[in-house]
Amino acid sequence: MQSGHMLIEEPVRLASVLAPTKEKFFPSLTKIVATLGPKSRSVETLEKCLKAGMSVARFDFSSFDSAYHQETLDNLKKAIENVQELCAVMLDTVGPELQVKNATGEPIVLEAGNHVTITPDCSKAASSEIFPLNFNGLAKAVKAGDTIFMGQYLFTGSETTSVWLEVKETSGEDVVCEIKNAATLAGPIFTLHAAQVRIDLPTLSETDKQIISTWGVHNKVDIISLSFTRHAEDVRELRAFLKSHNLGDTQIFAKVEDFEGLEHFDEILQEADGIILSRGDLGIDLPPQDVFLFQKSAMRRCNIAGKPAIITRVVDSMVNNLRPTRAEATDVANAVLDGTDGILLGAETLRGPYAVDAIKTVSRICGEAETVYNQPQEFKRIVRSVPDPMENLESVASTAVRAAIKVKAAAIITYSTSGRSARLIAKYRPTMPVLAVVFPRDESESSTWTTNGIAKARQCLSLRAVYPVPTNPNDVGATSEASLKLALDYGKKIEILKDHDRVVVFQKIGDSSVVEIVNIGDVV
Repeated sequence: MQSGHMLIEEPVRLASVLAPTKEKFFPSLTKIVATLGPKSRSVETLEKCLKAGMSVARFDFSSFDSAYHQETLDNLKKAIENVQELCAVMLDTVGPELQVKNATGEPIVLEAGNHVTITPDCSKAASSEIFPLNFNGLAKAVKAGDTIFMGQYLFTGSETTSVWLEVKETSGEDVVCEIKNAATLAGPIFTLHAAQVRIDLPTLSETDKQIISTWGVHNKVDIISLSFTRHAEDVRELRAFLKSHNLGDTQIFAKVEDFEGLEHFDEILQEADGIILSRGDLGIDLPPQDVFLFQKSAMRRCNIAGKPAIITRVVDSMVNNLRPTRAEATDVANAVLDGTDGILLGAETLRGPYAVDAIKTVSRICGEAETVYNQPQEFKRIVRSVPDPMENLESVASTAVRAAIKVKAAAIITYSTSGRSARLIAKYRPTMPVLAVVFPRDESESSTWTTNGIAKARQCLSLRAVYPVPTNPNDVGATSEASLKLALDYGKKIEILKDHDRVVVFQKIGDSSVVEIVNIGDVV
């Protein structure tokens, strides 16, 4: 059976479903981004998360302050040192997030059909009749009939812990709404989202700038997730701010969360280093029947552009349960077949008791889906999308992927100072791991080397199939033979390479790019 992105030989696939699952060092080529918090911040748990497949650690500044996150990051560094695994650090900005503060923290019971008033007067206490909001422009932005969604944890899908509101009228700066479903809101802060409503707040807030200029600079973060990216100018503004704070190498992943981001998606994609499809928020702005269409279209655009696409909200039920639902498991697999580079786990690892299990489960589902991913079809589509004449480096990178598949190579090996060659190889969706040996640009950079690896190496961890090879200052300037041995030794150590395997080596020699097929047994 062959259909769309899926390639399955029916008898073989049925047999494999019934066979016991074989554990692999790399459960999947698809990357896992895990949000760290109360249930995942101890050194012991973080070690387990790394071993389970966490490639990127996300620090969400919508929750907790810089001191809290610093303690978590310090623990992560210890865990990285203990297990000798690389992990990228992602700072997630707050952005123009609308919040209702419940100072007492007491549960608020809401009954369907009753009315509640949203007011910017934060001196008033939250109750079943009034919600004090941290924004005074809502009444100007909404109109009667608009939909507002609110809950402690935004868009979990559980309608007993979140509430739908319909705007009935505005009165001055207040918004009067009808409660559409019974709910009990618990916790100190509720997040509010007005569907398909333009909110007049900056994407990069002053709070975000303060966090980036202090915590971000201090920790030299690898990636910044720009929440509520609505225009390409949002990305350009952040890029300029990062350069002014000596963070010019930090990558920007635009987090598309609302209809404005959808309207300007192509322009945003052109400016950003990667895209995060925030399906929770988008599920409010889009009719349910259109969410999957956006996901497929957006991922296709990212794949063609050769930029990572990461999706959110896949196994929400694992916040409270050890196993995902059947629908969630299928959703994860379909995301892989659609072309996602990574899966972002939020509340599942932030506050759920099964953080490690969530990472393992999602990684295993991704790994199984990858076995039926129609790589030949996607390869042809991506090649057709590249205008003629194709750049030499990309042409050779695509050849490396095709050669690796033809000779059934166990891995592709590439050397780089910027990570570009790894990104180009990842663009053509290889079916095997890519071992990227990333060196500093020159000898002087070795003075900033850490046991975590340099930033460019860690940034490769957001790329599907790419795994950076840990190096150290002594490896700078190594010959191609020494670099190859470094990669092969690492591949053997992590049990993805054996002495009888073949690998494809992609490298630049002078001004030329070359592909070489190597039998590992022939390398001394």
